[in-house]
Amino acid sequence: MLKLLSKILSRLPLPAIHRIGNMLGWLLHLLTPSIARIRRANLRQSGLCRNEAEFEQVIKENIQESGKAILETLAIWGWPEQEAVGKVQSATNWHLIDEALARGKGLIFLTPHLGCFEITSIYYGHFHPITVLFRPPKKSWIAPLIDSGRSKGKVRLAPANTSGVRQLMQALKNNEAIGILPDQKPAAGEGEWAPFFGKAAYTMSLASKLAEKTGATVIMAFGERLAHGQGFRIHCSKLEEHAIATPALLNQAIEQQIRQCPSQYYWGYHRYKVSRKAKPPPSATG
Repeated sequence: MLKLLSKILSRLPLPAIHRIGNMLGWLLHLLTPSIARIRRANLRQSGLCRNEAEFEQVIKENIQESGKAILETLAIWGWPEQEAVGKVQSATNWHLIDEALARGKGLIFLTPHLGCFEITSIYYGHFHPITVLFRPPKKSWIAPLIDSGRSKGKVRLAPANTSGVRQLMQALKNNEAIGILPDQKPAAGEGEWAPFFGKAAYTMSLASKLAEKTGATVIMAFGERLAHGQGFRIHCSKLEEHAIATPALLNQAIEQQIRQCPSQYYWGYHRYKVSRKAKPPPSATG
């Protein structure tokens, strides 16, 4: 059914997909009160809104953007590579890519759950090889759809395990790019507790270790979702050397990017969840 839905959505114009996504966002908001609570709590924790009116406006926009994100993802998985790339209207600071590749030490793309994070790797992979780290889905039946949907052009997928990390290292040694979702909760033992908008969040250490070990150029990137289904604008910003040397610094870089477009961040993501298998944050242990 999901594959059929992806096929149907891929044939619709993006404005229609986003209009339906608006409605889906509100429907899910009503049907999943636990996510609604997490969304409000996370946005309030961020302190990004200056007053209550602005807070409620961002919440309203975020509900709609979340619905758009779900449907556009399924559509993107069903689009041919050329169609997906054609939806990108512009890519700011693309010269940073050329400069990074000229250094010869590889390129680390950090793309949080902000805007359309599916489109960034596909766009880059249209021009250059990129290996993207991903966590295999718990439901194995959806894996083929994800694999085919994301592996367009020169995009390769690396599972979030020891073998996948070796693939990332090899790609960097070959002066290629890798892509990581830096705000994804790592498995127990694969992260550290670090402040994220002032509250402890279990944060991956992999991105920091790869950057420090290889000296690769680190670029924050996200695909801004343009209004009225007009497509996407990819934003790139280079981080200074050692800018993500620790998980705490990594979270600061993520925060800076979220500030560019807070209504399109995935605030419903349980970023502060304490895993039963991970050591609890210091405040929880007294």
